Amino acid sequence: MQKSLFLKNAFVVTMDRDRQELQGAHVHVLDGKINDLGNDLRTPPDVDETIDLSGFLVCPGFINTHHHMYQSLTRVVPSAQDTSLFGWLRTLYPIWSGLTPEMIRISTQTAMAELLLSGCTTSSDHLYLYPNGSRLDDAIEGAAEIGMRFHAARGSMSIGESKGGLPPDRLVENEADILRDTQRLIETFHDPSPYSMLRIAAAPCSPFSVSESLMRESAILARQYGVSLHTHLAENKEDVSYSLEHFGLTPARYAEKLGWTGSDVWHAHCVQLDAEGIQLFGRTATGVAHCPCSNMRLGSGIAPIPEMRKAGVRVGLGVDGSASNDGANQLAEARQAMLLQRVLGGPATLTARDVLEMATRGGADVLNRDDIGQIAIGKAADLAVFDLNHIAFAGALHDPVAALVFCQPVPAAYTIVNGNIVVREGKLATLDLPNLIARHNRLATKLMTA
Repeated sequence: MQKSLFLKNAFVVTMDRDRQELQGAHVHVLDGKINDLGNDLRTPPDVDETIDLSGFLVCPGFINTHHHMYQSLTRVVPSAQDTSLFGWLRTLYPIWSGLTPEMIRISTQTAMAELLLSGCTTSSDHLYLYPNGSRLDDAIEGAAEIGMRFHAARGSMSIGESKGGLPPDRLVENEADILRDTQRLIETFHDPSPYSMLRIAAAPCSPFSVSESLMRESAILARQYGVSLHTHLAENKEDVSYSLEHFGLTPARYAEKLGWTGSDVWHAHCVQLDAEGIQLFGRTATGVAHCPCSNMRLGSGIAPIPEMRKAGVRVGLGVDGSASNDGANQLAEARQAMLLQRVLGGPATLTARDVLEMATRGGADVLNRDDIGQIAIGKAADLAVFDLNHIAFAGALHDPVAALVFCQPVPAAYTIVNGNIVVREGKLATLDLPNLIARHNRLATKLMTA
């Protein structure tokens, strides 16, 4: 890691407490943290590198609150292109049963490379199936090599088709084994300290693939160790119908019954969260990962994000799996989140700055972190830098912040994680990207033709 980095003459979108936007500002990074910030800084002594960012915008690195990185191996599978959630899953489960440890590691790095190139510096990943000896350790190793801040969610499925669940029996695990491995991962890898690069979450996959017992026991285990809880909830109407039929409760009430509300919990999607559920999540500070592109792709609906925000629900953005989004561009996700809400609520429903807040501070809140998501002294040096001279912004520089969202998404010029330059001048700096893509494509072909 560079000890000291000095960025000068930039347009800085801080997303700090006062939401300051500073023109011609300088940012001094020292030991992975923001050491100083302002318009009148002089270059500090002993700086390892100075970068003149005249004509560039700097904002906090984006935070991705929901992903399934292994799915980058199965984008646009023909038989799954035009199906809703349950049909899509039933089509892809048999393919995913061929996953190997190498596939998990390489797909993690490919997905992270795509995120990093879009200015994303922190990502969660929900890995919930482990065939052929695969482990969450494989994803963790891949993340360490590429240099992304990582929240690794130990997902699981325990109720197969023979017991009324959705996944095939060969992809489910024994519940005692799940809990034991979750405990092992927390004890081995979880780092709760400020500026941590790796945290573990307990994450049974969904109400239609795990038992009530596993949900309860996972919550107890997570709270014993002080880690977060994550699952899918109320993703579409079928999901809600399943909950009513099998549990006699709405998804939100089912979550509450099992101890799955609170500031240490975040749920993916919540597209069909009802008014009562919204108020419940607001009162309990329960978080939501909003995934607009995936929700649109699968026809799941439009999540009631303005209502959630008004009720005090913590909302972040997620790209979701690359087989239901077919991309992992956090800036594109923010743009889609803004545009989609306007379809129902009108052009003032969500502003560009609203969704940038969701992509940064909002994601930090959802992941229970106060050390990332803003540019302020003492916060982690996680930064995304965009070239305002890009043709996509031509004619829009009267409001560069809004331009970042309204205009077509552009790649990050620099992405800085924990003070390290991971993307430099638009190119991944930590791994050989062409070789990674070639290897990923070979593995994708192998998985699809197995």
